[in-house]
Amino acid sequence: MHLGMIGLGRMGANMVRRLAAGGHRIAAYDVDPERAPGLAAELEGVRAAATPGELVAALPQPRTVWLMVPHEHVDETILALIDAGLGAGDVLVDGGNSNYRESINRAHRLEEFGVEFVDCGTSGGVWGLTHGYSLMLGGSDDALARLQPALETLAPAPDRGWGHVGPAGAGHFTKMVHNGIEYGLMQAWAEGMELLDARRDLVRDPGQVTRIWQHGSVVRSWLLDLIADALARDPELASLSDYVEDSGEGRWTVHEGIEQAVPLPVISLALQMRFRSRQRNTMAGRVLNALRAGFGGHPIRPAAGEEEDQ
Repeated sequence: MHLGMIGLGRMGANMVRRLAAGGHRIAAYDVDPERAPGLAAELEGVRAAATPGELVAALPQPRTVWLMVPHEHVDETILALIDAGLGAGDVLVDGGNSNYRESINRAHRLEEFGVEFVDCGTSGGVWGLTHGYSLMLGGSDDALARLQPALETLAPAPDRGWGHVGPAGAGHFTKMVHNGIEYGLMQAWAEGMELLDARRDLVRDPGQVTRIWQHGSVVRSWLLDLIADALARDPELASLSDYVEDSGEGRWTVHEGIEQAVPLPVISLALQMRFRSRQRNTMAGRVLNALRAGFGGHPIRPAAGEEEDQ
């Protein structure tokens, strides 16, 4: 099928590569003027567009346009496409990590122009090119039927790894929950590996343990494979800092849990631990030390550069 792809970062570019390998014809655009021409030179069936308008003009009607842009740039991209002539009968897919509430609103707004909106939660990261992407889709039956040839190519196999999970908003809601679960799993792995590392007198090589667990263990998983690979390259992970960012979806998941009165203790704490990773010499820690010294006379470690009171 013919479709346009806007946003050619790590995910978007690899999705173009997978689609092109599957025989689809792609019009590609990115705000970085070098990315689309580079893909067009690399891949047969890919045409570079210099503007959103040029991308719209390059597609046969009814058009299908797929966005892989940061969530804060989705609305401006949609406006540019509408100004360029995207309209009745066309399908617009947002495959990035947008808030599901915004996706519901966008679907309603695009109805005015006759554009079918599909929100696609996309998982797979940099491995999606070779292994395929997990695709969670919200929208109408008609729009999903139009997209099916592309979805079958992007997914790990035509009959698995993708699905129509509900109306507009459902795809991004599902991906939000997916990422919340991911936060909790990652935190559990981080804590378990730290405990193993703390007892090197008993466990000489935590990396060896991960390799044992990869075969037959209840906890074997892709996340475990990634840990094992990382420790094989750098047994102390000395090249990495412990500062951990969050993409925003963990926050959205926790907010949703509060609004729906659904307890999410593991996911909530995993998010808080990411915040904690960015702090050094916190006020909270200093207050705790002051309290311990105040009520119990406990010795405390002084601030850097100061002598500890004896």
